[in-house]
Amino acid sequence: MTFIFCAGISAYAQKTREQLEREKTENQNKIREIQSILKQTSSQKNVNLGQLKALNQQINTYKRQIDLLSDDLELLDKELKVLEKKRQELDSRLNKLKEEYGHMIYEASKRNVYFNQLVFLFSSGTFNQFVLRYKYLKQYTEARQGQVKEIEILQAQVRAERQRITSKKNQQKTVLDTRVTENTKLEGLKVKQNEVIQELSQKEVELRKQIAENKRATDLLEANIRRIAERERRERLERERKEREEREARRKAERERIARENAEREKKGEAAVVEEPKEEEEPVVSSGMSEEETTLASSFTASQSRLPWPVKGFVSGHFGQRPHAVLKGVMVDNLGVDIQTTAGEPVRSVYDGVVLDVTEMPGMGNVVAIQHGNYMTIYAKMNGVTVRAGQKVKARENIGRVATDSDGTSELQFQIWKNTSRLNPENWLIHR
Repeated sequence: MTFIFCAGISAYAQKTREQLEREKTENQNKIREIQSILKQTSSQKNVNLGQLKALNQQINTYKRQIDLLSDDLELLDKELKVLEKKRQELDSRLNKLKEEYGHMIYEASKRNVYFNQLVFLFSSGTFNQFVLRYKYLKQYTEARQGQVKEIEILQAQVRAERQRITSKKNQQKTVLDTRVTENTKLEGLKVKQNEVIQELSQKEVELRKQIAENKRATDLLEANIRRIAERERRERLERERKEREEREARRKAERERIARENAEREKKGEAAVVEEPKEEEEPVVSSGMSEEETTLASSFTASQSRLPWPVKGFVSGHFGQRPHAVLKGVMVDNLGVDIQTTAGEPVRSVYDGVVLDVTEMPGMGNVVAIQHGNYMTIYAKMNGVTVRAGQKVKARENIGRVATDSDGTSELQFQIWKNTSRLNPENWLIHR
């Protein structure tokens, strides 16, 4: 029972170990990805907000890595305790076996076992008794041999456990050294972060001008999106009106046909047949959408928190109103999220849909709007767009590349709308 209990703990620890190692690897990949982005923005002569955002994100990833290393040390400590307990139990069993075997050998030597065994056999009263005594002595010998073998197995297990303990302690020291190194890097990043903030704080006029330009570009983009949404709404209503008129025209034609047939019967002296025109089943319409659009909207809704990212990188600007990264008391509003990445990264559609609009806008570069039923996804600050209005696209299909601004920052503006309501994309994208 003791060994089953220890094995259970080991299995649980192993599962936790695998999960922790996966998280450490994923976070390490993020660190490398952000380092590449930071290198790009830091290559500019002047500091900029893109550099500060990348520094902030890098600091967060290093903090996360240090937390994971602390979790690793805690887990190693638990694993060591389990290994020590198992080793102690093995030592205890081994000592007990050695003691029992030693006592058996000692007693056997006192009684001259070989001679006593012969006397024991040949003093049998019958042949059957001789056979039974022989079997007993054979089992006794096998039991002694089994004890020797079990002792050897336990000794090997003890050696193996001691090696594992030594390995874990070495691993613990490596993780501890790594955590110290990561802490040193983190402190260096914080120093750099403060330097960038101080330098940017001295550019208040320039920053406020940039905020005003961004606000104009954002307002223009929002107006364009609402124009597209309103155009789609009108087109749906017009389509629904035409379909309704066509259904009514078919009903009217059917009534006129029945009336003519009854008139012909009356001329011939036949009784008129009263026949009501068949009523067409009204289609189930959701906000004027076609059946295909309704299905697409429904599946898009079901994909909340599972949509792929439109581009590699990190969220450098969150949804809604947020304090400015440098200027105190200044709030900025984001219609979606900014995703900072490296220059020329491909942008992909997050879901199946139809391209509604491709346009170029001041401060936003190329903008692509893709319809998913009554949802829209917006991809701004792009160049090299590879799709056109009316084109059907699939999820993860390339639609262009991220543009890089004069500061060396490559940042995609990504939005999700439902009709004329904007949604928080972070609630829809898969968690990284």
